[in-house]
Amino acid sequence: MIAAMIVLGIETSCDETGLALYHSERGLIGQVLYSQVALHASYGGVVPELASRDHIRKIIPLTEKLLTESGIGRDQLDAVAYTAGPGLMGALLVGATFGRTLAWALGVPALGVHHMEAHLLAPLLGASPPSLPFVALLVSGGHTQLMLAHDVGQYEMLGESRDDAAGEAFDKAAKMLDLGYPGGPRIAAAAQSGTPKRFRFPRPMTDRPGLEFSFSGLKTFTLNTIAANRPLSEQDVADVAHAFEEAVVDTLFIKCRRALQQTGVRTLVMAGGVAANSKLRERLQKDLDAAVHYAEPALCTDNGAMIAYAGALRLEAGQREALHIETRARWPMTELQGLAS
Repeated sequence: MIAAMIVLGIETSCDETGLALYHSERGLIGQVLYSQVALHASYGGVVPELASRDHIRKIIPLTEKLLTESGIGRDQLDAVAYTAGPGLMGALLVGATFGRTLAWALGVPALGVHHMEAHLLAPLLGASPPSLPFVALLVSGGHTQLMLAHDVGQYEMLGESRDDAAGEAFDKAAKMLDLGYPGGPRIAAAAQSGTPKRFRFPRPMTDRPGLEFSFSGLKTFTLNTIAANRPLSEQDVADVAHAFEEAVVDTLFIKCRRALQQTGVRTLVMAGGVAANSKLRERLQKDLDAAVHYAEPALCTDNGAMIAYAGALRLEAGQREALHIETRARWPMTELQGLAS
């Protein structure tokens, strides 16, 4: 029998410094998260160099804070899991270097975790976790993908975005409307007072077979709509935001329905930052003939808990990282090993 372990999870793939402690028998012990939103807001998006430097400043104090608040000493850590990719290379190197060095100093195993696999597995931390196999909709600032998860580590790509990710499209639309950053929550808030059906935005690539996505045309349509209605009143902004959000939600819904029909699977898992969108959750739960699962809102955005959990599953299966540090800005999930590999 494998002994219970406490795993420290470290997430630094982009603009959140997240750390968490996961006990393989007791579950999540504690987590801390620092967001760099205020740092990047004036730029309208993440500045990689600033992100890396801020991770360096925050990672040690946050580790100490987590251990203190959780009542766990360094000598009680049994393993360290850190995000190895995909993500911003400089940001990844901060977490990977710190995590691998800490593990070496403590004499415990370390493991690099795939960021998107961690998102996909985050709903399993809930009170009623989904059972495998399931279709996973991964929607974030950097990814929009539909995956068929046969088992942990055994993934089949069904479709992905050919250009902008859904979260990236939200950020760009919000910038066009002068709503600020991050775009997803700002668009959703403005859309609440929008006039339904005033504008009709396209549902990209839903008029043809397949499970691929494309949001660049939707971005252009938004820009043209704004230009045709300048100067924008507050209500105009709300109406455009409403139409944009409806178009994205409808597009994601149509593709998810197709994926379920194509695979014959009756369970959908939604993960990633855009999974926190309440309209998307409501639409999928209401209109899909399937069980829909997603992580709680705090675990939808980047966080250390999902890294600690994903790492624990693989560490329990005996997977380990060598002393060298390897991070990958791009890393297809289909290259991952199953737990038995």
